[in-house]
Amino acid sequence: MAHERGPRERMVFSAAQLIRREGVAATGMREVAAHADAPRGSLQHYFPGGKEQLVNEAVGWAGRYAGNRVDRFLAALPEPTPSGLFARMVCQWTDEYEAEGFAGGCPVAAATVDCVESTASTREAAAAAFAAWTGSVARALTDMGVPAERAAALATVMISALEGAILIARAEHDTRALTTVARELGPLLDAAVSTAGSD
Repeated sequence: MAHERGPRERMVFSAAQLIRREGVAATGMREVAAHADAPRGSLQHYFPGGKEQLVNEAVGWAGRYAGNRVDRFLAALPEPTPSGLFARMVCQWTDEYEAEGFAGGCPVAAATVDCVESTASTREAAAAAFAAWTGSVARALTDMGVPAERAAALATVMISALEGAILIARAEHDTRALTTVARELGPLLDAAVSTAGSD
């Protein structure tokens, strides 16, 4: 699938993959080019703004990717429910950690931790990525019958819980935190639909 991308897209994808494992500081342009199987000279051509531009585009890609996954998760559910959607969001990570270990995290979170105070453009890119992801989740909740004013708040709760559980899972090398947030938040999320239905 990576080979279907052009060199620019491969470099953005590779940057996101390296950032989610190593963080921004440890991800160099040379490593990105090697991971993407792209000529080093092409980095300056495609990213005249240097590493900052590449990091920001990788963060933007990650936000769009997470948002697009929401639709795929919903399509895989026999009957879409808020708890079912959240369980699929969590399962993406438990599956990865059980199959590949705990090396990877969210590239948007990594960029936020590494750059939010030092690089204004990266903070803005991270905020926009979270907004795109939250918007996708909120729209899905609304489509399932959650009132619009509640859907945005619940989407924030879901993403915040997931990001926190990812950090704990990586620290503990255990998926316990992920399965816990899915189990504990599920009834709260589904209750938002039944409340809407009874109005």
